Amino acid sequence: MQKIAEKSTLKAGEVALVGAGPGDPELLTIRALRIITQAEVAVYDRLVSEEIMNLLPAYCEKIYVGKKQAKHHLPQEGINEVLAQQALAGKKVLRLKGGDPFVFGRGGEEAEYLLERGVSCHVVPGMTAASACTTYAGIPLTHRGVAQGCSFITGHLQSEGELDLPWTSLSNDSQTVVFYMGINSLPIISQKLIEHGRLASTPAAVIEKGTCPQQRTIRGNLESLPDLVKAHNIKPPALIVIGQVVDQFDPAHVNENGYLQPIVNRDA
Repeated sequence: MQKIAEKSTLKAGEVALVGAGPGDPELLTIRALRIITQAEVAVYDRLVSEEIMNLLPAYCEKIYVGKKQAKHHLPQEGINEVLAQQALAGKKVLRLKGGDPFVFGRGGEEAEYLLERGVSCHVVPGMTAASACTTYAGIPLTHRGVAQGCSFITGHLQSEGELDLPWTSLSNDSQTVVFYMGINSLPIISQKLIEHGRLASTPAAVIEKGTCPQQRTIRGNLESLPDLVKAHNIKPPALIVIGQVVDQFDPAHVNENGYLQPIVNRDA
């Protein structure tokens, strides 16, 4: 236990880039929890759940830099500067990020900025949404004989309103594809994948607010999913999953929190 504690010590003038996972505080790592309880300043995003924020010490200063799609409370350059300023002032700084810092979290950019200014960083991995949310929805990312690999892709539209992705390589039926930040671009995603060879009937799902009490999972296929998202008024944060694994478990087995149970009295 002593070695674990030593690795989890946040010193004055250091920054810890900590992955908070997609929301459920029970998915925090032991190391993340240890760091959180030492923070003097917490710089946090919109996707960090209230339950996790409540784990911060009472004396911890909280600085909100939340990001919503296309609407940033503070631009990335400003976030970098805040982290450096707080660390150089001798504070124990926590950068609390939804998911994992190095998976679409810009943790690499923040670490580079801090290192250039002489600030040491801890990087603490967190459960990324593609893994945690699909598990809570009863969708395995890989399954023998069904899917031999998976890809994590950002579906965020570029400034020109385009989505330039390697569509052909994403159309392999033995591969699961997970799109982050893709709700607004889902019609384009569906169209392009079908154009490049993915069957319109390919099972697909969207998971809204995964691992949180409000989680919803909507299942359909690659062609129908855009209309289903619109009909159910799905809003970000939401994850799109495309591949045969979506249908691996009957939804009747799934209890929306990673709990699978036998189907009892199905014909009753």
